[in-house]
Amino acid sequence: MTTAPLLPARFREWFASRGWAPRRHQIELLAKARDGRSTLLVAPTGAGKTLAGFLPSLVDLAETGPAPLKGRGLHTLYISPLKALAIDVARNVETPVREMELPIRIESRTGDTPAAKRKRQVERPPDILMTTPEQLALMLASPSASELFGGLKRVVLDELHALVTSKRGDLLSLDLARLRAIAPTFAATGLSATVREPDALRRYLVGQGRGAPALADLVVVEGGAEPDIRILDLGHDLPLAGHLGPSAMPAIYGLIREHKTTLVFTNTRFQAEYTFQELWRLNDDVLPIAIHHGSLDVEQRRRVEAAMTAGKLKAVVCTATLDLGIDWGDVDLVVNVGAPKGASRIMQRIGRANHRMEEPSKAYLAPTNRFEILECQAALDAIAVAAQDTPDPRTGALDVLAQHVLGRACAEPFALEELYDEVRQAAPYADLSWEDFGAVVDFVATGGYALRAYERFAKIVRGADGRWRVRDGRVAQQYRMNVGTITEATMLKVRLSRSSPGKAGAVAPRRGRILGEVEEGFVEAMSPGDTFIFAGEILRFEAIQEDEALVTRATAGTDPKIPAYAGAKFPLSTFLAARVRGILAEPAEWHRLPMGAGEWLEQQRRRSLIPAPGEMLVETFPRQRRHYLVAFPFEGRLAHQTLGMLLTRRLERARLRPLGFVANDYGIATWCMGDVGEMAEREPGFLDTLFGEDMLGDDLEEWLAESAMMKRTFRDCAVIAGLIERNHPGERKTRRQVTVSTDLVYDVLRRHEPDHILLRAARADAATGLLDVKRLGAMLVRIRGRIRHKALDRVSPLAISLILEIGRESVIGEAADEILAEAEAMLLEEALA
Repeated sequence: MTTAPLLPARFREWFASRGWAPRRHQIELLAKARDGRSTLLVAPTGAGKTLAGFLPSLVDLAETGPAPLKGRGLHTLYISPLKALAIDVARNVETPVREMELPIRIESRTGDTPAAKRKRQVERPPDILMTTPEQLALMLASPSASELFGGLKRVVLDELHALVTSKRGDLLSLDLARLRAIAPTFAATGLSATVREPDALRRYLVGQGRGAPALADLVVVEGGAEPDIRILDLGHDLPLAGHLGPSAMPAIYGLIREHKTTLVFTNTRFQAEYTFQELWRLNDDVLPIAIHHGSLDVEQRRRVEAAMTAGKLKAVVCTATLDLGIDWGDVDLVVNVGAPKGASRIMQRIGRANHRMEEPSKAYLAPTNRFEILECQAALDAIAVAAQDTPDPRTGALDVLAQHVLGRACAEPFALEELYDEVRQAAPYADLSWEDFGAVVDFVATGGYALRAYERFAKIVRGADGRWRVRDGRVAQQYRMNVGTITEATMLKVRLSRSSPGKAGAVAPRRGRILGEVEEGFVEAMSPGDTFIFAGEILRFEAIQEDEALVTRATAGTDPKIPAYAGAKFPLSTFLAARVRGILAEPAEWHRLPMGAGEWLEQQRRRSLIPAPGEMLVETFPRQRRHYLVAFPFEGRLAHQTLGMLLTRRLERARLRPLGFVANDYGIATWCMGDVGEMAEREPGFLDTLFGEDMLGDDLEEWLAESAMMKRTFRDCAVIAGLIERNHPGERKTRRQVTVSTDLVYDVLRRHEPDHILLRAARADAATGLLDVKRLGAMLVRIRGRIRHKALDRVSPLAISLILEIGRESVIGEAADEILAEAEAMLLEEALA
């Protein structure tokens, strides 16, 4: 392909001055742009994706000549999933603009941009604006949106695979549909380094009609150096449980010393804080090491980013905040502490090293226990064959649609049929029914059937012209203060209360002392009467009242049912789970597993059995006057927690008197007063019935009706949909105020309008997120008739990691590690006796 007709001389000279030549895909995107085509570019890290995405805009703007005094209007909109990425890309694109002295103005707009600058950007737009999905929604909700975006020529969507997998992607898809109505001829370019199903992203980039799905063009860049990635072998056996990896810290510090700049990724903020503290404790050389995660103040994060850009840091300990394509060329090593959870995620992180296509990215995976060794090896095998495991396309959420409908009314009045056609152009909403759309609009207009008597829930009104418009300026102001789909993870205070006579959950008024805070999700998984360890005591969960978990002291000897689990929050991907099961079932592969993992599996094979890839192992054994059932589905923590909740209900009906359960990414353990193993031996079909698919019917509905999880999920949906506003002029509602408001509304709707769109949205969120019902259902189908039961007289090597979870409190430090190691040694001796 010749470059001369497409790439102007000034650009060819700039490439030559840097010792570069335009890459084929960069020229190909120029050609697509000249033809007005929307395109998905899939390319490995370091292939020049960002420049490829912006080259058509830079060439087009350069050829139009100097801008008039008032500016040319907005030409290109760049949308990033991260503020830091938007700012970094703006800085990188400014380099060729400055060096070629192009008459192009580039600015960024994020939540941190001052109000005065945002106002000026609307009145005198730059040629290229870098922003985020939330800021785009804000701009489109303005009466000036049609004027601002009327001349838009291009939209560049960076890290598209990360944008489309959440409610942020739903909101962005609706905003792209709105942009198509304002500027019908604009072309979209999607940039992605990680993609499993390109057609899903191609649909997202273009408007959908009523016929066959429309697809954007596709450009795929082949090649690139193979990554240099390996498991960090410490030369000694890893523990069977634990997720902090204290023994790996000296080796990681040694790698930091040997390399120019290292990114140390962790899966949670808690793990990031721990890792940073441990590395700092080892830092006798006083190396410049920083930490970066989403809970830190924005100014501190910006200082870290600036120091990285300037090459002033030896290492940054970080979370997913730096997963995506920030171009720090001096990074020459990535270390991932803990299991990767997904092949695509780890490839994204590895790509932060070198950031050059021709040079291999160097990375180490540092597993923290022996199960994680299996997962790390599964990820290496997936990377070797370039396999990806990005999530399936989403169906658009109704609470997000409600927010968008209100935003449309804030911008200008709309006709119902026109908005319906516009919304269905968005890929996640292409199959939206007229009935569901009408229910969403009715909710925004009245709050729904059960709430229509309350004027404050009426946000839009229908005028004499038949068009819907925002009720008043205050509603529009409230929308702009609360736009977005990111809801904060909340904590609940643990208050030691005094129990009242009667059933569980009956407690005296809240007058006891506060013991501390726990994650809301931890409490949601409990029912009144469950016990857990916290602040050195065994506590009985009684109830949730507003933003507090009320507890009482449990009687001596009570088994903690659901102890705290402070492991990784990312679920193990379905794809990696299948590969882990495959490694487990192939003894010939075990020699590849370092740090005691192979020997551990051999011990398991001798002591119990190893299931085939399509089977599920269930072990039963007695221990300390309890009877245990341990199962290994390898389907991820979320699915296993849901399975545990439902299994305990079934075991209760079987009169086996379950006392509790624990779950991790690999398995689940329940313990009972009754002998589960004897029941399984006496009734051959018992385990098949226990793990029957029908548990996702009435059992699930009954559990949801009793749990606090649905109220918490409903709260998030209510905030996103605009039913409850968190932010008000000059103030912000506390968690307690929001929770009180949404709990009242939730109870009203459940009684009077059980099919309300927010209840439907909450159930959908619970099924796909907190409960992982779809994955659990697929697992129950997979194991039907393929359960391998092994009745044992004591714990097996594989089950030890789950037994160690029971009663474990989330504390860190050398003492905790020693206690865990002692318990593990005792259990291993017991298993192998």
